[in-house]
Amino acid sequence: RKIAIFVSYSGYGYQGMQRNKGCKTIEGDLEEALFKAGAIAESTFGDPRKIDWARAARTDKGVSAAGQVVSGRFFVDPPGFVERVNSHLPKQIRVLGFTRVTGTFSAKNLCDRRRYEYVLPVFALDPASHRVESPTIEAANPGDNPGEAITSEDVEEDTTSTTGTTTGRFTPTCTCTSSDLETGFTFGDEERAKLTKILQNYVGTRYFHNFTCRVKPEDPSTQRYITSYEAGEVFTIQGCKFVRCTVIGQSFMLHQIRKMIGLAVAVMRGDAPETIFERAFRRDTKIGVPMAPELGLFLDECLYTAYNQRFAGSHEEVSLKSFEKEIAEFKTEVIYPHIASTEAKDGVFARWLHGLTKERYPD
Repeated sequence: RKIAIFVSYSGYGYQGMQRNKGCKTIEGDLEEALFKAGAIAESTFGDPRKIDWARAARTDKGVSAAGQVVSGRFFVDPPGFVERVNSHLPKQIRVLGFTRVTGTFSAKNLCDRRRYEYVLPVFALDPASHRVESPTIEAANPGDNPGEAITSEDVEEDTTSTTGTTTGRFTPTCTCTSSDLETGFTFGDEERAKLTKILQNYVGTRYFHNFTCRVKPEDPSTQRYITSYEAGEVFTIQGCKFVRCTVIGQSFMLHQIRKMIGLAVAVMRGDAPETIFERAFRRDTKIGVPMAPELGLFLDECLYTAYNQRFAGSHEEVSLKSFEKEIAEFKTEVIYPHIASTEAKDGVFARWLHGLTKERYPD
């Protein structure tokens, strides 16, 4: 029967959601668990087309999800489907439940909007945190021709990884608990309003060719619609203060959200002028955009408003409403602690900030 499966997972140690031969992926482990649980026949195992497999979002390497949706034709009987599948999955991947859907349902094609959350340590927004002596990112020198593109000669690429190993002489340190005392910075209502104002630059229909890679500016796929982008209130994980940046859009390109956050942080810290957004969305302009670490990003929810309205009388909603408690627990027990502990151990954001003003970033 055609069903939609709701899944939460931590992307740590995985090369993304989408199956990729020779790589460890979330889909690979999920498909194997479904097969072992008897939900996929041996004759169709390994060929997703035969079971009409579809995913709502293709999360990248290291990116987590609180509310991913996978659809396909699976055997769900006898009762106990969720428990059987989870018994074959690692603890960092959990099937929350499922719902029956129409025969033409596709988790990808019928998803109206996707909501992502980026969890950013407060110290990353402190203009005095992890500074180095270097020029700031500039949209253009005063007097430049506004139609002149910024090239890779103007913006150099950051060649360091955003997770794990350190390079050069910089030793990563987490400044979660010391930033307020050392610099006097606090993230209050004024700072929150400022960050939200910066994020609002992305709302609406924009050309995001400068926020992805390997795509030409004239490619129509670079035009994306963002419904909303807001900064939330500060919350604490393992003694470290974080702020949620929540974005809702129809769909997103490779690295788009990480680059949107990267540029927003650069502007918030004064490393780039806010006028850079005007140039970043111009199709005749190519600029380098800093890409924030994968660590803070996760898929929060996939929304199916039009589908639910159309089939309200015959099918259950494709919605996470019934799993709010389980999702909240997965965030607080798995996703958030991983972000905080990894930052404390590896200084992922600290190292990225150290390079934000030292380096410049082309595609």
